[in-house]
Amino acid sequence: MSGARLPVDNPATGERIAELECDDAPSLAMKVERARAAQQPWAATPLAERKACIVRFRDAVVRELEPLARTMTRETGKPIRMSRNELNGLLPRLDFFLDEVDRVIADETVWQQDGMTERIEHRPLGLVANVSAWNYPWFVGCNVLVPALLAGNCILYKPSEFSSMTGLDIARLLHESGVSRNVLIPVIGAGSIGAHLVDQPVDGVFFTGSHATGVRIAQALSGRFVKLQLELGGKDPTYVCDDADAKTAAESLADGAMYNTGQSCCSVERIYVHEKIHDAFVAHFVATVKGFGIGDPMAEDTYIGALTRGAQLAVLESQVNDARAKGATLHTGGLRMGTPGNWFAPTVLSECNHTMTLMREESFGPVIGIQRVSGDEEAVRLMNDTRYGLTAGVYTPDRARAEALLARVNAGSVYWNCCDRVSPRLPWSGVGDSGVGLTLSKYGIQTFTRPRAWHLKQA
Repeated sequence: MSGARLPVDNPATGERIAELECDDAPSLAMKVERARAAQQPWAATPLAERKACIVRFRDAVVRELEPLARTMTRETGKPIRMSRNELNGLLPRLDFFLDEVDRVIADETVWQQDGMTERIEHRPLGLVANVSAWNYPWFVGCNVLVPALLAGNCILYKPSEFSSMTGLDIARLLHESGVSRNVLIPVIGAGSIGAHLVDQPVDGVFFTGSHATGVRIAQALSGRFVKLQLELGGKDPTYVCDDADAKTAAESLADGAMYNTGQSCCSVERIYVHEKIHDAFVAHFVATVKGFGIGDPMAEDTYIGALTRGAQLAVLESQVNDARAKGATLHTGGLRMGTPGNWFAPTVLSECNHTMTLMREESFGPVIGIQRVSGDEEAVRLMNDTRYGLTAGVYTPDRARAEALLARVNAGSVYWNCCDRVSPRLPWSGVGDSGVGLTLSKYGIQTFTRPRAWHLKQA
């Protein structure tokens, strides 16, 4: 190891809570060598034994849920009840992977005739590099780690520098559950060690994070025939139709915009409301947001916590100032909160338009822009006026209308009368600058395999 230390600060207070030993080039090279040597023996381990490790890991998460939640809250600023929600929400994802993996990666005989058999075998990729995210470190981390391990891969796992203590907890529990320390190896450090990890001789790179970093990773892999998966950001729109219930839609979308302090890839980031119900919707939305509890992330009644990254404060401030200068109406918030740590008041602006960065660039914080529209055509045009394509939603009691509108929107996931929702049974993917590849669903297990075609002729 380098001897360098990674500082871990509590974003709610600015307090230094830990310093972690960082990797360097020599330590990373040794980890690559260890993992490469361990991969074939791990792949040869019966699937039942690999699954048993994940069952024990699940049990450990349940057993240690409270201290794990408190660690996550201390290093990310996530409200404690949302940390518990994440850990409890992880359990059905693990159950899905355990229930489906046998069927999904089993050999498939696809044709037999005249002594010829055609079969598909799903082989592990080999050695996988995973550069993970901080906003949902258990969800995002395990979306990669668990199916990759079940499929027989070894993993070099770099948790975000903003959630490395949680990343080490994930690695520790997997090791204690029977996954060899050479099969899953954590890599600790800031962005520079992540860049160095991508340069290693691996068989797949799986990244979750910002579009800018995703571009750099794609450029670094140029010319290398390595599987690349990028789960990037979004500017997720929702359209509230004229026949929607303004209060119900506002309460749902306020939660979709502000949950986890707005730091979700699928947070609602821009809202288009039909002019017939616009004013009522905005009034209900603002009232809902003003009712959200703000304070100590460890307090049970806190809904809005601190931003994990202090640098995002300036981004939000800039977006709000730009919107107001161009005619937006500020209803609440709009500024940093005058306390230690990374605090930004939950912010609602209406009368927004697409000249404003608030409606075009990812906010990733408790800030939302609302724009009135004349009807369905204008709404669809504006929803598609983006370089991103992660999620999109429509609120209306008319299912046929919603499905017709959503069929025209460029997004990897679409929602009718709901938002900010992820299911282990459905693929999580994006179009455009929201990335390439997917996690979750049966395809999110198969993504960690390489199909081999067998042609078998009976002599």
